[in-house]
Amino acid sequence: MTDCTVLGGGEDPDVLLHVVLVEPEIPPNTGNIIRLCANAPARLHLVEPLGFVIDDKRLRRAGLDHSDRIRLHRHASLDDCLTAIGGRCNLAFSTRGTRGYGEWRYQPGDVLVFGPETRGLSDQMLALFPPDQRLRIPQRAGSRSLNLSNAVAIAVYEAWRQLGFQTAE
Repeated sequence: MTDCTVLGGGEDPDVLLHVVLVEPEIPPNTGNIIRLCANAPARLHLVEPLGFVIDDKRLRRAGLDHSDRIRLHRHASLDDCLTAIGGRCNLAFSTRGTRGYGEWRYQPGDVLVFGPETRGLSDQMLALFPPDQRLRIPQRAGSRSLNLSNAVAIAVYEAWRQLGFQTAE
């Protein structure tokens, strides 16, 4: 069952990408991603359980001042989410990805899926994606993975760049 919680605005015909956060845990990260999606042609989807309540003041401070420009969709499971979106191509972002994020040729309707901050996408969830649709963002050997909101920003802006910054002012 999909719960489309409308925080503001109606359907946006300029949405080119879908960002999916699976079980996000840290309110300021999600708030920053809300702000990112409000400023890029991306729709945000949250897969439960969430590690916070949606009206958390830290979340609101980081991103809900953009609530007039974003529709936030909540889903009970990743399967429900991907079915509801029906996107062109589902892409998993993981440190265990088999292909660099810049190698992918993004198209309108692509779905960018990110796991929880503390553990990433599980093996079971990664198995839902063909190996060539498991993307990684390069980083130095032995370093900790990037902050979730930074990783989402890197991926969204690369996809949007490849799409010629369609819908940008």
